[in-house]
Amino acid sequence: MRSERYKDKKPRKKKWKIFVLILFLLFFATIGYSYFQYKQGVLQSKDKTGVANQEFEFHGNKGKNGETNILLLGIDKRGERTSRSDTIMIAQYHPDKDSYKLVSIMRDTYVDIPGHGKNKINAAFAFGGPELVRQTIKENFGIDLQYYSIVDFEGFVHLIDEAFPKGVEIDVEKAMSENIGVTLQPGLQRLDGEHLLGYVRFRHDAVGDFGRVERQQKVITEVASQFKSIQTIAKLPKLVGVMTPFVNTNMDATDILYIGKDFISQNNVNIDTLRIPIDGSYSNQRVNGAGSVLAIDLEKNKQAIHEFLAN
Repeated sequence: MRSERYKDKKPRKKKWKIFVLILFLLFFATIGYSYFQYKQGVLQSKDKTGVANQEFEFHGNKGKNGETNILLLGIDKRGERTSRSDTIMIAQYHPDKDSYKLVSIMRDTYVDIPGHGKNKINAAFAFGGPELVRQTIKENFGIDLQYYSIVDFEGFVHLIDEAFPKGVEIDVEKAMSENIGVTLQPGLQRLDGEHLLGYVRFRHDAVGDFGRVERQQKVITEVASQFKSIQTIAKLPKLVGVMTPFVNTNMDATDILYIGKDFISQNNVNIDTLRIPIDGSYSNQRVNGAGSVLAIDLEKNKQAIHEFLAN
């Protein structure tokens, strides 16, 4: 009887070793493939120059409830330190709640900039880089930001063209051409990177910058949704590599891949959006030295951000 039990265990033990070996090989094959794809993306963009070669200080802090808050800044002057940030957003990822949120702060919002008095919030980047933007958001809205990402708009074009060779499907609501470098006609269509950038930058109509911010949020949610409709997880390492010259961030590539993979691999996950200032909380004013600004009810908008991110 003992010899029969011994014979039964031996094949099982051998099968278990083979199974572990296969898992081991698959794991390292995946790591190797990801690294190869990442390097391919870097090589593809190696002759491009963007914001990645600049060094910025950033003393960010993790959210108090386990959330990760990321400062997203879009710039359109190839990253010169004197440029103002054209786009200011707070992206929040909460792994415990599987929630993804996006707050857009309009660039003409009139706030206190530490050490520089009151000015438009987009001036903070020109005065002191992402660290001063972080301090400004913390002082005015009470939000801790752990990471920052400065995105050169040229990188946005390359990302879209690499991820969506056939373009991103967008319903363009009206004809657009003024000061965006391209001409867009209304209707549902697929836009390449250059035309999609023109779409999100257009603001020469009755709603001005409010429409531009709305289109930015629309495009981000649409791109995120269409990422899910293609098998993008395998493509993520290369996309990160392609974007490397155009993104200046204190996030590790592994952090970016983890958050991106987590989002793409889940079903029925939406990105909730908020615009600051909220409706009924601001007025248009002209200020000497700053021009046309959005004078906001600070407490009302601060409460709106906290409730939005907490819920």
